Amino acid sequence: MLQCPSLGLEPLLPIYQRGILYGVPSVREASAAGLGEAINLTANKFLAGPLIIKMTGPLLRIVGDRNPSNVKIAILKTLGLILVKGGPALRAFVPQFQTTFVKALADPSRQVRVEAIYALGLLMPLSTRVDPLLKELVAGSLGKLSVASDSVGVVAVQTATLEALAVVLKEGGTKAKLPESIPSALAASTELLEHSDEAVRDAAAKVLAATCNILGVEAAKDVVDSTIIEGEGSADFRHGQACALRHILSADIATSMDHKTLSSMLKASLTFLKDDKPMVRDAGCIAIGAAIGRAKDPTGARRSVENNLLKIMENSKETLETYQAVAKGLALALQLARSDDNVDYFGLTLLNGCLRLAMSGTQRVQYAYNDVLYLALRVSDGQGGLDRYCSLAMFEDSKQMKSIYSKILVKIKQITVLDD
Repeated sequence: MLQCPSLGLEPLLPIYQRGILYGVPSVREASAAGLGEAINLTANKFLAGPLIIKMTGPLLRIVGDRNPSNVKIAILKTLGLILVKGGPALRAFVPQFQTTFVKALADPSRQVRVEAIYALGLLMPLSTRVDPLLKELVAGSLGKLSVASDSVGVVAVQTATLEALAVVLKEGGTKAKLPESIPSALAASTELLEHSDEAVRDAAAKVLAATCNILGVEAAKDVVDSTIIEGEGSADFRHGQACALRHILSADIATSMDHKTLSSMLKASLTFLKDDKPMVRDAGCIAIGAAIGRAKDPTGARRSVENNLLKIMENSKETLETYQAVAKGLALALQLARSDDNVDYFGLTLLNGCLRLAMSGTQRVQYAYNDVLYLALRVSDGQGGLDRYCSLAMFEDSKQMKSIYSKILVKIKQITVLDD
C-alpha cells in the first residue's frame, strides 16, 4: 500500500498520463492498467482532492476516442477504481462520467458494455440527479438510445441498457424525485418481457424486480398478480414471466411477501417448469429454486416439488442447459433460504441426485453441481456439513461424497453457477 503520494503515485502520474493521451493503443492500454494498479495500491486518504481530479480528466477525454476495445476496457476499469477510491471529491465530474458510461453501452465490444454497466453502479453514490439518467436508460431500453450506431445491433444495446437500468435502480433508484421515473421503468420492463430476444427478456425481468423493490410490497404483489400469475401469452412471454419470477423472488422485497403470494409464485414456477418449450422450462427450473428458498417453509416447499426436479435430474435425455438450469435453481434455493442445516433442508434424495450429476461425464454439468454441493455442505465453514451428510447416507454414497469433497469441493475458490 502506497502511504505517501509524494513518494508513490504522484511522481508516476505524468508518465501514465502521457502514455494515456499520446501513446499508441498498446501503450494506452498499459498506461491505463498501470495507473489503475497504482491507484489500487494507494491508501484512500492520499487520493482525495487535486490528485484524484488530476488523473480523472485525461481518462475521461481519451475513453471516447476511436480506441480498440482492450484500451477502452482498461480505461473503464481504472475509472471504476477512481470512483471507488475518490469519493465525494469526484462529484463535479458526475455528468462527464455518466455521459461516458452511457455512451459505452452502445460499444461493439460486449466487455466494454459490461464494464460500463458496472461503472454506472459505482457512480450512483455520487449522483444526486438520477431522474434524467433513468429517463435516458428507459428510452434506450426501448431501442431509442441516441448513441446507438450501425456497428452494434439494437438488441445488444437494448440488453446492455436494461442491465444498466437495473443496476442504476438498485444502487440509486430511491433518489428518484419525479413521480414518473420508476413507473416508466416498470412499464418498459413489463412491455419487454415478451420481446423476441431471450437476453432482452431476462434483462427486462431484472428491471421489473428492481422497480418492485423500490415501489414496495403491495405494488410488487400487484405486478406479480397482473403480469405473472394471471398473464398469458406466447412462449417468449412465458419465458419472460419465468425470468421475472426468479428475479422478484431473489430481490429483498420477497422477504416481505405473505404466504399466499409466495405460494402462488411457487405454483407458477412449477407450471413453467412443466412447459413444453425448453427455454421456458429452463427458466422455470431456476425460478422454482428461488420460490423454494423464499417460501415461509422452505423444507416443505422443497418436498412439494422434489419429484419434479428429480425427474429432470435423472433423465439422461435432458439437455446440458436444463441440467445447468436446475443446478442454478438449487443454488438459489440454498442461498435464499439460509437454512441452519442444509442436509435436512435438501434431504438425502436430492443431495444424492446432485452427487450423481457432479460425477457425470460432462464437465460443465460437473462444475455446476460441484458448486451446488459446495453450498449444500457449507464447505467454507468446515467439514460439519460433510459429517452430517455421511451420518445419514448409505456407505457407497458417503464414500463418493468424501472423495469429491477432498478432491474438488475444498479446492473451490469461487462459485460460478449463479453467474449470469
